[in-house]
Order: sequence, then C-alpha cells, then structure tokens
Amino acid sequence: MINRNTTIIRAMLAMLGSLLMAWSVSAETVDERLNRIDEELEEMRESTDAGRGDETATVSLHGYGELHYNNLDGSGGADSKRELDFHRFVLYVGYDYNERIRFVSELELEHSLSGEGKSGEVELEQAFIDIDLADSATLRAGLFLLPVGLLNSLHEPPHFNGVERNSVENNIIPTTWWEGGVGLHGACEGGWNYAAYVHSGLSTSSNSSYAVRSGRQKVSKANADSVAATLALGWQGRGVAVGGALQYQDDLTQGSDASAGQAWMGEVHLDASRGPVQLRVLYAAWQLDGDGPEAMDADRQAGWYVEPAYQVCDAVTLFARYSEWDNQAGGSASMSEKAQWTLGLNWYPHEQVVFKADAQWQDHESGKEQDGFNLGMGYAF
Repeated sequence: MINRNTTIIRAMLAMLGSLLMAWSVSAETVDERLNRIDEELEEMRESTDAGRGDETATVSLHGYGELHYNNLDGSGGADSKRELDFHRFVLYVGYDYNERIRFVSELELEHSLSGEGKSGEVELEQAFIDIDLADSATLRAGLFLLPVGLLNSLHEPPHFNGVERNSVENNIIPTTWWEGGVGLHGACEGGWNYAAYVHSGLSTSSNSSYAVRSGRQKVSKANADSVAATLALGWQGRGVAVGGALQYQDDLTQGSDASAGQAWMGEVHLDASRGPVQLRVLYAAWQLDGDGPEAMDADRQAGWYVEPAYQVCDAVTLFARYSEWDNQAGGSASMSEKAQWTLGLNWYPHEQVVFKADAQWQDHESGKEQDGFNLGMGYAF
C-alpha cells in the first residue's frame, strides 16, 4: 500500500514539475513577445517622426461658433424677420512641420445644415502654407483670407461688437472674403506690418448690379481669366492699430461683360483703445470702370462706420455704431444709400465666450428698412 502511494505521489510530483516547467517557458515567451512589441512600437514612432521631418512637429485645433436670434420688423417692402439660427460652426486645424513651416486650415458649416434643399453650406475658408523666409518675411501660398478691413482676417465673435457683422464690412469689403494665391507678409521693427499677394479675383455681372459681394467665387472652380493683387500696410503701438489696403483687378467680370473693366478698391481703418474707451473707424470704396457699371450707378461703391465703445467692467462692454453704405453710389438717382444705428452690449463670462444684445434702426433711401433687436452668443477656443 505504501509503495503504491509512493508511486502515486511521485507521479503527481512529476506532473507538477512538468506544469511548472511549461508555465516557466510560457511566461518567458510572453515576456519576449512583450519586448518585441515594444521594440516594434518604438520603430513605428521613429518612422513617424522621420516622416514628419522634425521632432518639433505639432498639431493644433481651434474654432469658433455663433448663435443668432433676429427680431426685426420690415417696412417699405423689406421682410420682417423672426429667426433663430446657428449661423456658423468653424474648426481650425493647424500643423507645424517645424519652426519655419506651418499649415493652417479653416472649415466652416453655415446655418447648421448643408445639402440639396438646405439653407446652409460647408465652406473651406483657409488652407495655406506659411514658410518663414526671414524674421520679417513669410511666404504664404494656398487659400487664405485677404488682409482688408478690421473683420475679414479676425472675425471670431468675441472680437467684434454686435450680434451681426457690420453692414459696411459685409457689403463693401466684403467680409468674409478669401481667395487663392501667393505672396509675402510680415512684421517689421517699429510696429509696422505688411502683406502683398497675387490671387484669384471677383466675378461680378450686371445681373447683380455689379455688387461686389455677389462676385465672391470662394476658390470653387473660380474663373481666373483676371487675377487680382492686394497690398496692405499697417502700424500698431500704444493701444492704436491703424492701416489700410489697396486692391486692383483688371476685369471684375472675368471677361463676361465687355461693358465693364478694371476695378480698384481702397480702405483705411483705425482701432484704438485708451483705458475703458475704445474706438473703431473704417472707410472703404470701390471704383469700377466701364459703361455697364456706370449705367447702374455701380461704378462707385462705398461705405463707412464709426463705432465707439466703453468697457463698463472686465465683463461688460457697451457700444454704439453708425454706418452708411451704398453699392450704387455712382449717381444720385438710384435711391440706394443705406444708414443704420446700432446700440448694444457684450457680456464676457470668459474672454473667449460672449453673449450679445443690440437694437438697430435703419434709414434707407429706398424705404426698405428693418428695425428691431438681435440676441446672440458666441465662442472661440
């Protein structure tokens, strides 16, 4: 009996030894496998870094959005408006290849929905490469916002007063305005900055009375028979930013209208602050050559506004704005001049989050006016 038990115990010990040996080998294999995986992952990381060309490469994400409520009463043939609209949802994606080379993009969804039968659209507003050539010179190529006016390059909701963008920089500049092209920009000593670009141009027609806003092609299979050039110059210091831009295009209709020709646009602006007091002023004008624009009084299109503001506290700003604009300012018979008073406030619970309220009163020579109030909220990050 004892011998039998001894035999069984020896057999069990042998089996246990085999299991322990098998477990040891298996554990060693797992360790080796984990080490191999770590090595493969490290090789992948090194390969990715090599593809980037520089270990300093970084990705950045920014964006902004704004919700508007308009309560406006129309008169003289103008429509009344009771509307709630998430006007814009925008994402910026950037990629720094290294300290000298950067990619910037901006993708926007307007009015919440896009597609056939929908009121909104998806737009690519920026997609360009910047390459620093020197401390004061950067090459820019691709699709970019033109450096004109106060809002076209910097139009996130926390950066301007009022729910809606002002009518002058909406109809005369016309914000938001982007083109495809190439050029240089930079900042110099003494607070000076500049930009000079050659780019795609507008394409207006008599069907829209040569209104410049209707001519934006948005670099979507844009007709490039006639290119344009923009030069901007500015100075900033001591709470003051002053500047201007000049643009030339040899044919604003892209060859579609023999009765129209070259066009010039010029604008000057001021953005100043001293303590709680702020002031913005802008003037912009177009000169269109040709019998076609002249026949419609559209050979001159111009507008201006002045906007004082007072920062009541860190979180609240009160403002007033008076605007005049006319897309048929070439003659006195068109009854096309428009004016608007806007009074309102901005509340900033955070410097990048804003709630807005304003009231507007319009005075149009045509009699088509919209008076009422607007509410909004906006953010940027």
